[in-house]
Amino acid sequence: MAYDLIVIGSGPGGYVCAIRAAQLGLKTAVVEKNATFGGTCLNVGCIPSKAMLHASELYEEAADSFGKMGIKVGKPAIDLPALHKYRLQNVDANVKGVAFLFKKNKIETFQGLGRIAAPGKVEVKGADGKAQVLETKAIVIATGSDVARLNGIDIDEKRIVSSTGALQLPAVPKRLLIVGAGIIGLELGSVWRRLGAEVMIVEFLDHILPGIDSEIANQFHRMLQKQGLTFKLSSKVAAVDATGKTLKVKVEPAAGGAPETLEAEVVLVAIGRVPYTEGLGLEALGVKKDNRGRVVVDPHYKTNVDGIYAIGDVIAGPMLAHKGEEEGVAAAEIIAGQAGHVNYDVIPNVVYTSPEIAAVGKTEQELKAAGIAYNVGKFPFSANARARANLATEGFVKILADAKTDRVLGVHILGPDAETMIAEAAIAMEFGASAEDIARTCHAHPTLAEAVKEAALAVDKRAINM
Repeated sequence: MAYDLIVIGSGPGGYVCAIRAAQLGLKTAVVEKNATFGGTCLNVGCIPSKAMLHASELYEEAADSFGKMGIKVGKPAIDLPALHKYRLQNVDANVKGVAFLFKKNKIETFQGLGRIAAPGKVEVKGADGKAQVLETKAIVIATGSDVARLNGIDIDEKRIVSSTGALQLPAVPKRLLIVGAGIIGLELGSVWRRLGAEVMIVEFLDHILPGIDSEIANQFHRMLQKQGLTFKLSSKVAAVDATGKTLKVKVEPAAGGAPETLEAEVVLVAIGRVPYTEGLGLEALGVKKDNRGRVVVDPHYKTNVDGIYAIGDVIAGPMLAHKGEEEGVAAAEIIAGQAGHVNYDVIPNVVYTSPEIAAVGKTEQELKAAGIAYNVGKFPFSANARARANLATEGFVKILADAKTDRVLGVHILGPDAETMIAEAAIAMEFGASAEDIARTCHAHPTLAEAVKEAALAVDKRAINM
C-alpha cells in the first residue's frame, strides 16, 4: 500500500507531523517501535515527571505551608505505590489520546522497528520477526533521543538509573547522587528531595543549568541549597562501584586532583540526551550526520537524500518537545506544498522545579558576546501582591530589550507559574513587540503576570510597585 507520507516515531514531533499531514489531505502512516505511542515525552519523560513534580510539590506544601494559611491538617504521608499509580494513569491517558487522534485523522499505524530500505520504502519488522515493506512518497524521521551515558558506568535502571528508572524507584532512597545539574537532574532531584531523600548533585561545570541566563541560574542555585539539595560543582564522576549494598561513587575535580568516594543508594545519570537513529539504515543510504550524530537537514527539514526528512531531537537545536512539534507541523506543510516555518528565536524553555524557571530569546551572556547593546528591566515577585498572597515571593522577572529600538530580545522568569507567563513573552516577541508595548498593555490585578508588565516598565526605569 502506497502512502504520501510515513513518519517513523510517534513522539511529540512525529505524531503532530502525522496529524498535520493528514489534515492537509496526505495519506499518512506512522511507524512506532514501542507498544504505546507518544515517545519518550509521554511515556517516560515530560508527562510522568510533571505528575511526580506536581504531587511532591503539593506534599511539601501541605507539610510546610498550610499552617501559615490557617489550614490545619495532620502530618502528610507518602504512599509511593499510589503515587506511581497516579503517574501511570497520566501516562495512560495521554498515550491513549494519541492513539485516538490517529484514528480520528485516519492515520494508519504500524508497530515495529522501522528501517528505511531505500528512498520511498520503509521496512517494518514486528515483534514476531516478520517484516513488511511500505511504499511512500516521503519519509519523516522523528525517532527522538536517548539518554547520554557515562563511559564505564552501566545503567541498570535499578540502582544506577537514567531519568526513566528515576521515575520508577520502588522506595525513596536515603541518599541519591545525581550526575549532572541540568534540567532533568534538578527536576528529578527536587522530586526525591521533597519525598525524603538526601540529594547530592555532581556537575562538571562551575555552575548549574548551562544555557540558562547566569543571573537566574545563580539565584536559583542558592534557592536549591536552601531547599536542602547539595552540590559538587567543577567535579566529575569517574566510577561507580556497585558490588556492595551501597554504591561507592568516585568523584574527582574536573581540573584534576585527588578523588573522594561518596556513598549512595541510587545514582541518577542525567548528563543529557543524544539523537536516536539506531537501526534506521541511514549509513547505507548515505544520509549525512554531523559530528554529534544529528541528522543534517536543510531549512526545509530535507536530508541530502531525496524524499527523506528529519525533525525533533534527531536534528540540531534544543531537545524540546515543543520544538519538535513546531518542526513536525512545518515539515508536513512543506511536504504538502505549503510554506512551513519555525521561528527559532522564539522557542521557550522551562525548568519545572519549584520555583519554576522559564525563558525565551537571548540571555545577557549571548547579547554581550554578540556585542548587542541592551537595557534591562527587573521586577521581584516579593513586590507582587498575588505572589505574597500565595506565599510564593521568591524570584523575579527579567526583560532584555534592544537599547536603540526597545525591541524585546529575551525574557527570563524565575518564580511561581513561570511556565504560563512565558507564553505572554513569546507572543510579544513573535510579533516584534517592544518593552513599551508590554508595559502599556493592561494586565489584570492582582495577578502574577503583573510582574511581567512591571519588568517591562523597569526597562525604562519607571516600575510602579518597586
